[in-house]
Amino acid sequence: MTVRILAVCAGNICRSPAAEAAIVEAATNAGIDVEVDSAGTGSWHVGDPPHQQSVEAGARAGLIVTGRARRINRSDFTRFDMIVVMDRANLREVIEVAPDLESRARVRLFRTFDPGTDEDEVPDPYGGPDEGYDRTISMVRSAAAGLVASLASARVQDPVALE
Repeated sequence: MTVRILAVCAGNICRSPAAEAAIVEAATNAGIDVEVDSAGTGSWHVGDPPHQQSVEAGARAGLIVTGRARRINRSDFTRFDMIVVMDRANLREVIEVAPDLESRARVRLFRTFDPGTDEDEVPDPYGGPDEGYDRTISMVRSAAAGLVASLASARVQDPVALE
């Protein structure tokens, strides 16, 4: 069964496209079937490719960051099984778009899947130095690995729950 995941940040040009790539990478390595997309809470960059510094940071780490920015919409809550957001501001904005309580329950801070940290946000590197983008790639990879491990664990514990 395919698990459908949406990664969300503010503009959909830095963190969420990197998270999308990291989730696909981790799921592929684990043999988990996923459909992953990304979106932003704002419309500033709709149609734009990922930010060049994000693409370059991904390339330095061997992660291919691609896509075109789009804005989250109400239909995403029926299309995706899980929506992971990069920070608390994204969380509030996504919850506001959610059509009902069931939809809100599928929204989570992405970094809470990273067992190696107590931090729950992926800071926005936009406008900062390359090092911030490199840290973002590291953070989303760790969170993606934790997310995929969680999916694998759920599949082992209750295979019917994911179908």
